[in-house]
Amino acid sequence: MITKFTFNSQYILSELPSKDRDFLEKIMVDKKFRKNQPIFTEGTLPSGIFYLQSGKVKKYKMDNDGREQIIYIYNEGEFFGYSSVLSESTYGDTTVAIENSIISFITIEAFNQILKDSSTFSRLLLKSLSHEFSVLANLMAVLSQRTVRERVALNLLILHDKYKGDDTSKTYIMLSRSDLANMAGTVVETLARVLYDFKHDKLIATDGRKIQLLNIERLTKVANFY
Repeated sequence: MITKFTFNSQYILSELPSKDRDFLEKIMVDKKFRKNQPIFTEGTLPSGIFYLQSGKVKKYKMDNDGREQIIYIYNEGEFFGYSSVLSESTYGDTTVAIENSIISFITIEAFNQILKDSSTFSRLLLKSLSHEFSVLANLMAVLSQRTVRERVALNLLILHDKYKGDDTSKTYIMLSRSDLANMAGTVVETLARVLYDFKHDKLIATDGRKIQLLNIERLTKVANFY
């Protein structure tokens, strides 16, 4: 199941009582972020939490060589940045919009107020946070234990799940090659060779930066993921 590698916190708003959902939506302040615009930076103090209305956001840390290691990509409907608020610590990573996005901001004061007033929101957030730690552990295990070929295949499957619409036959992954390499923990040159092999084996099709998965079952086997 691909869910072991995705946070999937979209259910939080839908499962809230209407009173709590109305309160949240009332206090959210929407802001437009351009592609490649930072939302928050590792080491800074949080002033609130974020909710992705539309677009996509990458979450990453810098390794010892100064390269990005993408930890996660957020989809619309997901909350993020709340773990630092809950732990009263600085942000442990950096987030950047990877496409034009609309992101809602909720101040710490408003966030603490709904935590206090809504036991349902507190429970759902705790559930989401627990799942998030599990997902990160799974992703880190993949980076340390799988081959580059397996990691690229798995990340293509994860991204397919994030980009898919109602018609999965027309799902196109629109991530840059550098971001895809950073997700898989490799360099762009190595990624290009793996993608070439996948294309030659008719596992994927490419059109510029767009990637379409042609054979999910075989890619799943390549990823050594069942």
